[in-house]
Amino acid sequence: MKRTMFLVLAMMTLAWGCLFAGELGYFNVYKPKDGMTANEIMQIKYFNKYTLFAHDVSYTGKAYFIEKSGSTRERSTARKRINLGRKSDGIAYKDLTVFTGPTQVKGLANLSWTYLNPEKQQDVWLWLPSLKKVRKISASQADDSFLGADFTVEDISTRRFEDETYKIVKEANFTGYTSDFSKKTYYKDTPCYVIEATPKRANWYYAKRLVWVDKKYGTNIYEEKYDAKGNKFQYIFRWYEIHNVDGKEYPIQMFLEGEDLRSEHRTVIVNNTVEIDKGLSEQEFTEEALSRSRW
Repeated sequence: MKRTMFLVLAMMTLAWGCLFAGELGYFNVYKPKDGMTANEIMQIKYFNKYTLFAHDVSYTGKAYFIEKSGSTRERSTARKRINLGRKSDGIAYKDLTVFTGPTQVKGLANLSWTYLNPEKQQDVWLWLPSLKKVRKISASQADDSFLGADFTVEDISTRRFEDETYKIVKEANFTGYTSDFSKKTYYKDTPCYVIEATPKRANWYYAKRLVWVDKKYGTNIYEEKYDAKGNKFQYIFRWYEIHNVDGKEYPIQMFLEGEDLRSEHRTVIVNNTVEIDKGLSEQEFTEEALSRSRW
């Protein structure tokens, strides 16, 4: 009996190790387990960030750009993602974010295609409705502001697991984050892994990130960016709501707040509605659809 149990446990361990030797399987739910490496934890973190457990996800909400003085610009937003994991053409997922109001920015949109092969750069397009023009964004522009936010294109839609190296700094309870915007405190005393992420790209716009990953769900609830001199220059907080879909727990990001500590400018994104697995058409995620759409 003991020998049988040992063999079962050994096979489960081997299967788990083989899973992380390759790709995580799309449309499944993964959570951290004790003893995982930093790489394994961060693979789950990215899997959750891009909602690869779902076939598609759609959000509507608001974005707020807050100056040091407190002056605030408000934007209505919509975001859609379709996950494919398709080996025939190597496409992993497609992601679209657009401003739906007010009038002066309505239709400004960012579209990205991400590929299964980490060596293949993402395709990223920006639709500029005022110019009626689609602009292709190169990999070198991943550090550009994402639609005027304090986050970069990389922060929101293009950073991948393979772009950094990782090590676990410690395991600790998160002290909690109190939002200047909502006045709520989130994730107080939540057990986390604290992971140092170092970009593989030389002379990149940050030297390292410290990422707090929730031990229960594998979501990145908080991160700090540091420059080459060790100075912290940005933080990003994320709050996830757990949606139960067919008995599975899907962590969906519903609130994001970040600040550039150099300018003291903040950006807040609030997702008010979310729809999961509603059968989005892949035709909504094309360069042609960008120029035709009327949001």
